[in-house]
Amino acid sequence: MTAFPLREDIYYPESDGQPMAETPDHRGEMSYLIDALEDRFRDAPDVYVGGNMLFYYVEGDPRTCVAPDVFVAVGVPKKKRRVYKVWEEGRGPSLVIEVTSESTRGEDLVRKKALYERLGVEEYFLYDPLDEYLTPPLQGYRLVAGRYQPIQPEPDGSLVSRTAGVTLRPEGERVRLVDTKTGRSLQRYQEVTASSEIAEARVAQESAQREAAEARADREAAERRAADEKVRALEEELARLRGEAGERRSG
Repeated sequence: MTAFPLREDIYYPESDGQPMAETPDHRGEMSYLIDALEDRFRDAPDVYVGGNMLFYYVEGDPRTCVAPDVFVAVGVPKKKRRVYKVWEEGRGPSLVIEVTSESTRGEDLVRKKALYERLGVEEYFLYDPLDEYLTPPLQGYRLVAGRYQPIQPEPDGSLVSRTAGVTLRPEGERVRLVDTKTGRSLQRYQEVTASSEIAEARVAQESAQREAAEARADREAAERRAADEKVRALEEELARLRGEAGERRSG
């Protein structure tokens, strides 16, 4: 008699053995997208942002998995996960972004696209940072009646994500996330660091200027006090001389 493993005994690997990204450009864009989206939803308890994490979509079958480069799951609790299991979370990602390349075009444009469509991923974006095969290099799809339809780009080539409330804007070999409602740019780590350094330098400069102004005010106050003392001394001396002159005339 054949023994079948219990569902709770099935092992779901945490890695598929594949590299996270092919080039520094791909790795950098992937890291930026994940970090920027995590920062955007930092205070949202029911939004989870992940990337390069195995996503299992059939309970009991660890072969049925995919590893999106970047994904956002709306409506699931924010907590640490080693893998993402649809049957435990209650739903799949709302948004997936693949940082694609010539070597993964078949996977990203065919298999993953069909899979995400079937799993109900509401929006699917592809970004080709090296402009190897996608024209334009930033493209997106949105579910309409259960089928993916191309998202029409804005005049500048940007694509709006309704699920995440951000706009993906191409900037040369990079992509920029912008808060669609406020227009605020979601910064990269280097930009945040530079902004912090500039802010610190500005605070230091303002502090130095304030200290210089206080020192100048103290110096001017001391000069005024010295001048007042000199005037009082002259007035007292003048009064004394007048008094002596009056005594001589009366004498």
